Order: sequence, then C-alpha cells, then structure tokens
Amino acid sequence: MNSPFTPEVVNAIKRHMNDDHGDDALLICKGLGGQPEATGATTTGVDAEAIEFAAVVGGQDVVVRVPWGTTLTERAQVRTEVVRLYQEACAALGVPARGEH
Repeated sequence: MNSPFTPEVVNAIKRHMNDDHGDDALLICKGLGGQPEATGATTTGVDAEAIEFAAVVGGQDVVVRVPWGTTLTERAQVRTEVVRLYQEACAALGVPARGEH
C-alpha cells in the first residue's frame, strides 16, 4: 500500500514525536512492541499501517513496528492512534497514563 503521507509529513511527525514524545515512544516499544527491556526509543517512520521506532535494547538499535488499530488515510488520524497506543502501552505496563497529550 502506498503511504498517504508525503515525506515532509512523515518528517514532521517524526520530529514532533522525537522532540516532544520520546518517553511515550519508549513506553509504546516496551508495552506493545515486544521490547520490555528497551532503554530508549526514536521514531523512525510512519505509514498507513504502523509506526516504526528504533528501540535501544542491550545497547543495540532494534527495529520495532507497532501497527495502528486501523489503516490511516490522513494525517489527523496519527495523533489519535499514537494517543491510543500510548494509553494501551501504559495499561499493559501497569503505569498511569498522563492526561491530555
């Protein structure tokens, strides 16, 4: 499937996630991405089907791809899905989620 997001949009999403939501990315990798031992995470990509991270596990970067709950068709859906993933990751890890993002 072709991505509904231009390279500029993908870069803006990655920049925002990495600048403002690095801790959230780490929780998503730990709670939903199968990397409970991760010590860091960087958002590396986003497409219609998933968000991708480089998680630091044992000092090595590991690719983590976490699927969205639905196929995305527009940029505005990304925020909703990232918030959902964050909340699900917090629940899976037994940590309290913050309020509004």
